[in-house]
Amino acid sequence: MSATIRPGAPERPSAVRAWLLGARLKTLPVTLAPIAVGTAVAAADGSVRAWRTALTLLFALGFVLGTNFLNDYSDGIRGADDNRVGPVRLVGSGRASARQVLRFGLALYGVATVAGLVMAVTISWWLLALAALCALGGWFYTGGASPYGYRSLGDVSIFVFHGIIAVCATTFIQLHRVPATAVGAGVPMGLLACALLTTNNLRDIPTDSAAGKITVAVRLGERRTRVYYALLVAAAFAAALALAPQRPAVLLVVAAAPVAVLPLRLVLGGARGAALIPALEHTCWLLLAFGALLSTGLAL
Repeated sequence: MSATIRPGAPERPSAVRAWLLGARLKTLPVTLAPIAVGTAVAAADGSVRAWRTALTLLFALGFVLGTNFLNDYSDGIRGADDNRVGPVRLVGSGRASARQVLRFGLALYGVATVAGLVMAVTISWWLLALAALCALGGWFYTGGASPYGYRSLGDVSIFVFHGIIAVCATTFIQLHRVPATAVGAGVPMGLLACALLTTNNLRDIPTDSAAGKITVAVRLGERRTRVYYALLVAAAFAAALALAPQRPAVLLVVAAAPVAVLPLRLVLGGARGAALIPALEHTCWLLLAFGALLSTGLAL
């Protein structure tokens, strides 16, 4: 029997498209931008080797995409995605079984682990600790008996992993050391990563509250979360400009300010539900533009 489609109902994505949506490819700037920034720091302080950059990307994308699927699995079996407003989730929508999504996420972790092992052998054994930290951080974000993402610690995790660690680890892989500039450059990237997460969590306040997922947005409430988003964006620009005394060319990041206008207008203007999806997408564009300009300024 064919399914009945209600007039005006959104079209269900194909199986392939559902898996692509589950990968959350549109949010990849949160991974690629800090790697670009860390590589720029290394280029300014030494040399960059292409094979190390390739391994860094494989390592990072394996863990990030794997974590996306593992989050899909964990949120899905908890019922947090049952009434989701945003892009489709595989388990919550019934487009894939929980076991399929779990296996695919773990397979991507396997790819990242292999890249980590190669880097550990050829660069530094300390990178094994980084691989273990990324795997544990990704799984326990929404997995396990007491996921920290359900206890208002997601923002801290995103700031650390997609800001400080992503930039500093990328630089370390190239230089075998972490200059102070890498730590400073990781701060604005982490703040913008938190801003991206906040657009998602602001949209999901009603469903997260019902599922017992106490994000920072749920704890702050809608009005204060909107202010929080604006403060994160402003702080990211301020943190980047604070690097100007050492690297004057980072003033280029000011050119990314126009990209922040639309998401700020949507968030501060009271957009709710699906109307916040463009805010999330344009925050990704902001991350990409900001990261590209900051990377250029650091490398010059």
